[in-house]
Amino acid sequence: MSTIKNVFVSHIHLDDAGLPDLMSLLEKHGMEARNYSITSDKENNAKSPDYIKNEILAPRIDACSTLVVYITQDTKDSDWVNWEIEYAYKQGKTIVGVWELGSKGCEVPEALEEFHNAIVGWNGENIVDAINGDIEGPYGPDGAPVVKPVPITRHPCN
Repeated sequence: MSTIKNVFVSHIHLDDAGLPDLMSLLEKHGMEARNYSITSDKENNAKSPDYIKNEILAPRIDACSTLVVYITQDTKDSDWVNWEIEYAYKQGKTIVGVWELGSKGCEVPEALEEFHNAIVGWNGENIVDAINGDIEGPYGPDGAPVVKPVPITRHPCN
């Protein structure tokens, strides 16, 4: 029996081709993900950024429990992706970053770095666990935990 989740996949349109593979991977691991994101084949003709944010994107994100960020080389530069992440965070949504298939790693969007619940590699079981809140923390594309260096602080007397 599969679990059904409403997800919004935050991505750039150049990466539309990878979304069916992501949905298929989730399905293979017992999760039917209803994708509420906007893709090139579901484009709108709106020109006003405020209208796009408030009337198109926000209601779609509101209808979902999870925002999945599809991480590619160019995702970090997207103002739209960062806005979607920040909006989802303010709405209390689970935010999961997923490295694209075959990724060797790259910078992630600033908002994802700050607000993620999990960042995982291309592993169906880990992605499903992250969406369900069973995995936390950042993992690299290879599935290894990302360990941030701890800054060395010196005592003021030394």
